[in-house]
Amino acid sequence: MSRFTLYAMTLSMALLTGCARLKLSPPSASADNIQAARTANLPPLSVGEFSLAAGLPKSLDLSVSIRGSTLYSPYQDSLAKYLQETLRAELTGAGLLDPASATMVSGQLMQNTVEAGADRGNATLGARFKLVREGQTVYDKTLTASDNWPSSFIGAVAIPEAVNRYTSLYRKLVNQLLKDSEFIQATKRASP
Repeated sequence: MSRFTLYAMTLSMALLTGCARLKLSPPSASADNIQAARTANLPPLSVGEFSLAAGLPKSLDLSVSIRGSTLYSPYQDSLAKYLQETLRAELTGAGLLDPASATMVSGQLMQNTVEAGADRGNATLGARFKLVREGQTVYDKTLTASDNWPSSFIGAVAIPEAVNRYTSLYRKLVNQLLKDSEFIQATKRASP
C-alpha cells in the first residue's frame, strides 16, 4: 500500500468519524432577544468581562468535544468570551449597548457540556451574571440553559445537529437573562 493511499484512507476516516477543529461562528442578534430586551424596557447597558468561574478546570472554557470534533470560540479561545460577545451582539441589535454606561453586565461561565450520543443528544450552558452600577452589585444570579434532542448514530447527521443545538444555548441563556424579572428590576433600580 502506498503512502498516498494510506494518507487518503486516514483522512477519509477522520472526516467520516467527525474529527475536526471547528470555530464557532460569530454571534448575531436574534429577533427573540431583541424583542425581549425591548419589551423589558431595559436602559442602555455596557458589557464587562466574562471569564471562567474560579475553581473550574480551564478545559471547560477552552472548547467542547462532540464525537471527536472540537468546538472552540473565535474570541481568545474562550467560551466565556463567546457568551460575552453573544450578549454584546444582542444588546447591539436592540439598540441598548452603551460602552459608556455605568450599568455593566459581567459574567462567569459555570457549566458547559454537550453530548451527541447514538440515540439522544443533550447540552447545558450555565453562567453567573452580575449587574454592577458604580461599584455596587445590584444583581447576582446563576442561570442555566439546557436542551436535549433525538440524535443519530451517523456522525455526519449527529455532529451538525449537536453544534447547532449547543450554539443556540448561548442565545437561550441571554434570553433568560433578558427576561429574568429580578434582572429587569435591577436595571430599573440602577438607572439614573
